[in-house]
Amino acid sequence: MIMDSTINNKNMRVSALIERTENGYYSIACDYKIGNFCLGGFGNSVAEAKADFYSIVKEAQENYKKEHGFLPDDLNEVIADFKYDLQSFFNYFNWINISKFAQVAGINESKMRQYKTGKAFASERTKNTIEATIHKMSEELASVEL
Repeated sequence: MIMDSTINNKNMRVSALIERTENGYYSIACDYKIGNFCLGGFGNSVAEAKADFYSIVKEAQENYKKEHGFLPDDLNEVIADFKYDLQSFFNYFNWINISKFAQVAGINESKMRQYKTGKAFASERTKNTIEATIHKMSEELASVEL
């Protein structure tokens, strides 16, 4: 899947896809390069893959500066907009109670667990329902005052 990137005067913004691989690891794919470095990441968890991604970014920035003698302003800060597959999302946000989430989304709890582990794959309609539930929950959380 090709992910887009944009550069403005302040930073570089890239889109990156996080997916769980067949062997159980998590990978980040991004079609943008800094110099000769392809941006991406890999790890045992989404958090590890993100850390690897940002270490690759830092290494690429350092290498670019070494090769060219400077780092353009637009490469000083790389901001990644991550897109998740379901397994990656629930790995990264592992504090979400899958039973309660399934209940709120109106999805069978057993089926939801299968989506989370990759034993079953959600249809586009179900993915849209899950995404809408995530957005609804985030709006509710954002409105909380203590």
